[in-house]
Amino acid sequence: MAEAATGAVRVEKVRGRSALTRCFARYPLKLIAPSKVGPYSCDAVWLYALTYGGGIVSGDTISCTVSVGDGCTAAFTTQASTKVYKAVGSKCSEQLLEARVGEDALLAVIPDPVTCFSTARYHQKQVFQVSANSNLVVVDWFTSGRYESGEKWDFSFYKSVNHIFLGDQPLFIDSTLLEQGSNYSIAERMQEYNVIVMVVLLGPKLRHIQDKMQDEMKKLMSGQLRPPTSGGSLYTMRSKPPQRPQRPPLIASCSPFGRTGTGMVARVAAVSMELAYSFLRHHLAALEPFLGASPYAAS
Repeated sequence: MAEAATGAVRVEKVRGRSALTRCFARYPLKLIAPSKVGPYSCDAVWLYALTYGGGIVSGDTISCTVSVGDGCTAAFTTQASTKVYKAVGSKCSEQLLEARVGEDALLAVIPDPVTCFSTARYHQKQVFQVSANSNLVVVDWFTSGRYESGEKWDFSFYKSVNHIFLGDQPLFIDSTLLEQGSNYSIAERMQEYNVIVMVVLLGPKLRHIQDKMQDEMKKLMSGQLRPPTSGGSLYTMRSKPPQRPQRPPLIASCSPFGRTGTGMVARVAAVSMELAYSFLRHHLAALEPFLGASPYAAS
């Protein structure tokens, strides 16, 4: 990932409002900055990242830098899922995002999921530099592939790395790696789940969203994972063989991070895109006052 950047974005205060002061992109990346997403009263810049050809070709490297100035708000998203096409030999498709979030600023990285085609090889790395009172939302997620067409967990390699630094101190370090193994395939390990989601929330502006998400996720999972109780008489119970507990269609966990718990990470596995989108719409709807629009509302 040492090639020159294919994209660069800078958001700064201009006449008291968040404004895009730099937006550069070259092939295979294209950046679109719509003039209006939410109401004028909302001070937020939206950016959409696209790729020519509708996906990332084997061997492509996309590198983008984002700078969100003090007191500014920006949303970085996509118009559709990021498709990673079949690998040519051992070539890997790569994406690198390096972002700086200023004092009292908010950056929301809220793309659609990555969808790797059969035999695809993909590596993604996102590095965020934050200040003590920066605010950051990161949604990092991927699907099993074109599973509705029978292509399920059939890619060769997937790796996603997320680092958050406060100054030179690591605040959050995460890595997800899926690779076809000799003993068990990815499909055998993932069972019936087709979507994996990670949501990171950090900063004082997002504290109420963190608290609500943690409370709701705890209630959700305590109900789904509670051992089933059997009704009826003792004879009825004995006449029926024990049944294998059914896995819930969506499972989730969450935990705080940071010295004072200023951040939270949630992880979700879902059987379908619809369930994953519904989860994100519900839990991130409270971002609308900051961004001017609710994430994933049109999905």
